[in-house]
Order: sequence, then structure tokens, then C-alpha cells
Amino acid sequence: MNDSDSAGARAHEIERVVIVGGGTAGWMAAAALSRFLDNGRRRIDLIESDAIGTVGVGEATIPPILNFNRMLDINENEFLRETQGTIKLGIEFVDWGRIGDRYLHPFGGLGQDLHGIPFHQLWLREHGRGKPGPIADYSMSAVAAAQGKFGRPSQNARPPLSEMFYAFHFDASLYARYLRRMAEQRGVRRHEGRIVHVHRNSESGDVAAVELEGGARVEGELFIDCSGFRALLIGETLGVGYEDWSRWLPVDRAIPVPTTRQTSPEPFTRSSAHGAGWQWRIPLQHRTGNGHVYCSEFMGDEEAERILMANLEGEAFADPRVIRFTTGRREQSWSHNVVCLGLSSGFLEPLESTSIHLIQNGIQRLLALFPDRRISPVERDEYNRGMRDLYEDIRDFIILHYKATQRDDTEFWRYVGAMDIPATLQRKIELWRLHGRIFREGAELFGVTSWVAVTLGQNVWPDHYDPIVDTLDETKVAHAMAQMRERYSAAAQALPRQDEFLRAAGAWAADDVRPQPVAAR
Repeated sequence: MNDSDSAGARAHEIERVVIVGGGTAGWMAAAALSRFLDNGRRRIDLIESDAIGTVGVGEATIPPILNFNRMLDINENEFLRETQGTIKLGIEFVDWGRIGDRYLHPFGGLGQDLHGIPFHQLWLREHGRGKPGPIADYSMSAVAAAQGKFGRPSQNARPPLSEMFYAFHFDASLYARYLRRMAEQRGVRRHEGRIVHVHRNSESGDVAAVELEGGARVEGELFIDCSGFRALLIGETLGVGYEDWSRWLPVDRAIPVPTTRQTSPEPFTRSSAHGAGWQWRIPLQHRTGNGHVYCSEFMGDEEAERILMANLEGEAFADPRVIRFTTGRREQSWSHNVVCLGLSSGFLEPLESTSIHLIQNGIQRLLALFPDRRISPVERDEYNRGMRDLYEDIRDFIILHYKATQRDDTEFWRYVGAMDIPATLQRKIELWRLHGRIFREGAELFGVTSWVAVTLGQNVWPDHYDPIVDTLDETKVAHAMAQMRERYSAAAQALPRQDEFLRAAGAWAADDVRPQPVAAR
């Protein structure tokens, strides 16, 4: 590129990016954009109001969060300490298939494939012939989680430790505060105040500026809408519609409440099914996050709160509050010169801890398709296609948990067990029921391990294993599986407990921020 071409490119480059809203989504965007788009000319402004609260229920993540933190050069031990974070190796599901059932959806893989044949197919054959043990015994993450153990795999780790994948539990508000410090150090300018008016270009319809109380005006060429459920720019201003998925995912309310931590934090999230939804339990260093997600058509708010409070471990130190939502997604994640992230782009219940991942993926996709002022429809359409596919992929996987149930003890479970489901999910279930086959399409988030864990965990068994397995000698396969199982168990036993690991790594916060009892007078 010669000097004139370079000058022409600079003439069209975006120099002002405005992020509307803070919270987790806003400050994740600010931290990432300031890290990768600082060319000495570009300015990034973030507008938020201390008077506007955040939902703040997303405290559990999935393994791709490690890539995002590494992108930002975040020291993992410092991050855990600053966010009162803990390790997450998977999600335990209680009472989902039938009352009394319990299974773990672990991170990482299941066993080792033999001669290109998926491990779960080997296990299905051995399960029909003998007692290979639970399939979770062949997951490094699952075995470590069951023992409350964790050790960070080194870069040159060998199996089975190299097969252990992990994510985090953390305080979302502390994560936002941590990223805010980072972003502001990199030049992001924060404006305090409420937005009272949005100015649009009369010719293009693009957003030109936002006006704050008191008359201050913040102009921009690209706007990131992180305004939460209100969707101030993408919804209220640009009128982009919302695709309602409540016919498949009818839960529409959540009641979060934190409690004091009673025991050493376990390295997994727990989801316990109730009569019209489910309850989460997320162990942090300083407290435990809890909440009840439920369908208001089948359960009232008072009953939902009563069930939540009756099933808490530890003492609640905040008043329960009801959050209302409609599951679905914005019809476009990018319209005109506005890209939406977080709750303004849609909402999928936190059953598989995907809320923060959706923000992360949206940011990374924007960086990959970052436009100039002319904003090509080709780049915008590609962004929208990718976000649509990701939302629908996650949607189908969450629906699977409700559809794959044998519970009929309440009207809610009878409804979800009998409901029609998207054709994309129906096809996958039918393929699984025939010969236990799972096919990933494109860049789907959830892989074979995830689908196997949920289907088998909720008693959806295939009619037969893949006949190709019979080409392998059953004695050799049984011997190989026994060795795998022993290796996973021995490796987990040698690991420290999670709290021991965090303290030894300097990742445990020194200060106890739990509310202290008031002395009697």
C-alpha cells in the first residue's frame, strides 16, 4: 500500500466509538476495544449511570473465557483474587431426568477415541455387556470435580491432566470493576449520567450522538449498545424487533439471592430442578450465588421465593428480587452503525452459563469485522449471521434439557416434555436415538461431550451403538477403558483441593468481604 492509499484508508476509519451502558457487557467491550483498536487516533467513550442498576446474575462461565482473558493479557491469579473467583469444571444437574437423578456435564473430552471411533460409542457397547462404570469416570474434569480437586494444567501437560478443561465462577460486578480499571488505564473515557435523547443522522438514519441530562452530547461513528433489557439504541431508537422463543423456553422470571459460604467452594455449578424451573448454586470465595429461574405461568412469585429460600445453604444477606425477562434474541445484532451486546441483544437463561460467552463472542466477532465509516452491508450481514447461528445453537442445547425429561409430577414438566421443538434439535435427537451419533455443524459451541452428558444423564438412550464398534476386539477395548479409568482416578487424587490450589497460587482474596454480624447492644 502506498502513501496515498494509506491516507485514503485513514480518511474513512472510525475514530469515535461510543459504548452505551457499563456493567459486564460494557466494560468487557471497553477493555477489548481499547486493547486492540488503539491506533493513537481512535477514541472510546463509555456512558453509564450509577443510578441505573445491573441485573448481575451471571457469575458462571465456560472455558472460552480463558481465551478472552488471555487476549487482554490478564494474569489469571490476579483476576481470581480481584473477582473473588473460583474454578469451574462443569455443571451438576439434579432432578432433571427424574427426581433423584444426578449427573455432571463436564468440560473437556470423554476418554480417548480408538481408531477414530468416538469414545462414547465404545462405552455404550461395554455398558451393554458389563460394568464399565459411569461415563463421567472417563472425564478428567468430572473426576476432579467429584473429589473437589483442581490443578492448573501446564502448557506441556500430558494426558490425562491435559484433558482437564476449566472455567470460572466470579462476582460479575467485581469483574466489571476490574475491567474498568484496565480500560480507563488504556484511555477509555467514562461519562456518568443518564441518556435523555438519541440524535440520528437525518439522511442515513445512523445514530449520530447521545445527549445526557444537563445537555452534554457525546458523538460517535460506531455505537455499542450495552443498555440491558431496555435496548435503548438497537430497540427503542432503531426499532429492531425481538424474536420471542418462550414457546420453547417458557421460564420467564428469576429471583437471585446471595448467601454466606458454608463450606470449601466446590469446583462446579449446581442446577437443581424444581416444580416449574430450576435453582442455581454458584460457589465463590466470599459467598455463594443462588437463584430460582421459573415460569410464571405455572408458579407465582411468592411460591418461587419460598422454594428458593427453603433450599439455600447459608444465610441470605440480601433481599430477593424478581427479574422478568422474555427468552429470545434481537432480530439483528448489528443495525445501521449500532452493535448490541449483552441483554440488549437477547436473553437465554443461565442454565449452561452462556451469557458472558455471548458477550465475549460478540466482541471478538466485531473485532474480526471491524468496519470503517462506510459500514459495508456484507460485513454487517456476516456479523448478524454468526450471532444468529450462535444464539440458535445455544437455544437448542438448552431446550434439550427440558425436552429430555421423564418428569411428569407437575404441569410445567408435562408441558415441556410434550412440547414441539425446533427441527434442528429434533433431527439431532433422532440421530442420537438410533445409533448414538452426534454431528457438529459449523462452529457449534457444544461438542460431543456435552450432548452425551445431557442425553445419557437424562436417560435418553440410543437404541443401539454404532455398528462400526464391533470391528474392535472387545477384550482389548475393555482393557483400554479400565486403564483410562484408573489413570483419571489416580490423577485426580494427586491434585490439591480447590481452595488449597487457590491459596497456594496467590489467587485467594486476602479480605473477607462477607457481611459481618452486628454485635448486640
